[in-house]
Amino acid sequence: MADQKKRDYYEVLGVKKGASDDELKKAYRKLAKQNHPDLHPGDKEAEARFKEINEAYEVLSDKEKRAKYDQFGFAGVDPNFGAGGPGGGFGGFDMGDIFGSFFGGGFGGFGGFGGGGGSARTGPAKGSTVRAGLTLTLEEAAFGCEKDVTISHVEGCDVCGGTGCEPGTTAEVCPECHGSGQVRVQQRTVFGTMSTSTVCPNCRGEGKIIHQKCKACGGSGGVRRQKKVHVKVPAGIDNGQAISVRGQGDMGRNGGPAGDLIVAITVSPHPRLRREGTHIYLDQTVSILQATLGSEIEIPSLDGKIKCKVEPGTQPGTTLRLRGKGVPVLNGRGRGDQYVSIRVEIPRNLNEEQRQALRKFAETMGEIPSSGGHEEGAERSIFHKKKKK
Repeated sequence: MADQKKRDYYEVLGVKKGASDDELKKAYRKLAKQNHPDLHPGDKEAEARFKEINEAYEVLSDKEKRAKYDQFGFAGVDPNFGAGGPGGGFGGFDMGDIFGSFFGGGFGGFGGFGGGGGSARTGPAKGSTVRAGLTLTLEEAAFGCEKDVTISHVEGCDVCGGTGCEPGTTAEVCPECHGSGQVRVQQRTVFGTMSTSTVCPNCRGEGKIIHQKCKACGGSGGVRRQKKVHVKVPAGIDNGQAISVRGQGDMGRNGGPAGDLIVAITVSPHPRLRREGTHIYLDQTVSILQATLGSEIEIPSLDGKIKCKVEPGTQPGTTLRLRGKGVPVLNGRGRGDQYVSIRVEIPRNLNEEQRQALRKFAETMGEIPSSGGHEEGAERSIFHKKKKK
């Protein structure tokens, strides 16, 4: 007879009896990840739940078997009632095939199924990436510089030399997995014999057992320390970009290479200059006299103070282009340009002598002030051309 202690398969997956295939698959994925033995090493209850979840999905995901289960219950899918069994039409199968169809091959970082996948950690592995930030001025980003960045990373323990063992002792090859970091488990199911390959619970995938752990690092083989890393910033780097420094991250595992250091760049705003790509933009105010008669003014640039010529009769909003005064091209040749937008300052609070001088100037230009009544109104007025008689 079927096991009366079994929970209803729909209850196991937490779905209704009329659930769609997509709902079944979604529920199965979520529960399988939550209860996978790799995440609960040595937890027998989690292992039992994982098997129960697999069994429920294997029946409900098959239309024919689901129909039999809906009609006859466990009797419809139990091997004793002709639904298959050891040596039957299903034979042995590997859970890697099932998870591969759901996750594109393998089960991510939760340990592998089938022949050699999984998260066993016996082979060399690259260390983790370390991230840091660096703030630069606009000039430093434009022309490049060299900076020291302080980071926190994991490096090899000086006491045990990275082995994790107390000096004078060695690790033992795990007797359960024989150093592979994985064990293979077989069980009898409604489909026949199920074979799964999972992380060895005895050594947790390391392939070895340390009986006397190093007191300095606690058996991990690595200790966290701070250090300064010399970083070369290339000319032309921009805000939000990053620099990769190889081999300055966390130590590798089992003889693997160290990880990398990623330095995120932040460029502080300049009080006058504005960057867009390789070009620099500046708003520059000149007097009405400088714009009218022309002049040579001094303006800020990436190269410091430079001279800029304002041609006579320059109008407000005119943009001057200074070739080659922009930002160097990152990993390339040449520089962008600097664009200077001219703003003309109109004088305020003129005295009587200055107003009279402007009136005379207007007359020489063939213009007269528009009637404004009061002298101050005349100051604020614009000039109009005299009408020809």
